[in-house]
Amino acid sequence: AIAVLKDSEPGSFIIRDSHSFRGAYGLAVKVAMPPPSVLQQTKKGDLANELVRHYLIESTPKGVRLKGCPNEPFFGSLSALVYQHSITPLALPCQLIIPDKDPMECSETDSSEANTANSASELLKQGAACNVLFLGSVEMESLTGPQAIAKAVGEVLEASAATPAATAVHFKVSAQGITLTDNQRKLFFRRHYPSITVTFCDLDPQERKWQNNGSNSANIFGFVAKKQASTTDNLCHLFAELEPEQPAGAIVNFVTKVMLGSQNVS
Repeated sequence: AIAVLKDSEPGSFIIRDSHSFRGAYGLAVKVAMPPPSVLQQTKKGDLANELVRHYLIESTPKGVRLKGCPNEPFFGSLSALVYQHSITPLALPCQLIIPDKDPMECSETDSSEANTANSASELLKQGAACNVLFLGSVEMESLTGPQAIAKAVGEVLEASAATPAATAVHFKVSAQGITLTDNQRKLFFRRHYPSITVTFCDLDPQERKWQNNGSNSANIFGFVAKKQASTTDNLCHLFAELEPEQPAGAIVNFVTKVMLGSQNVS
């Protein structure tokens, strides 16, 4: 990995099966500068080797994630993890650069014909999933954007002051849209919102929190989608974080880039 990446630009990476941990993957990333602790211990001539940093991607029942990084969310697939880290570095020292060609290919002719399995289009199809709390849906008429999120959060929090209610749902995002699955079927079984109907997604602009059964407060986020069989009326669907390893900011970022970034939203 060092030999392949040492002359590459920062953000270049290689993922391979881990030889030491069954079912896990090794991630090697070229960085612009090694960590300060490494700089202090490294001789000047050895610096080039230290510019390739190594990480372990573990596979769990919840999905894949960078091992030893508690602030990293779980991803439904390896390609989804790569795509998210090409948008924001999260726990990595830099963003990943998705290659147009396989860096392991020696032949320039062959490599121009062989796109890597982690091409952008493939990553968009794979998507990612996580578990969140569904707080409810609020009618918005034609309102969208941050104002719609803020208005919906205000209404839901006001209603929940008397009877707090939230349902754990499976939240899946792909280029095709957002799919919600109520595993316990308390409110519904499954709902799908095609990407063409989703116009906005973000955190609550007023940074209000959801108090879940007296536990730590959770960030609130939501998305705005057109009502079924309507071209003007919108619904705002609100959610809150359920688990610390699945932060709302990462979910919003993924929705925005994978769905809204792949279409022209009016």
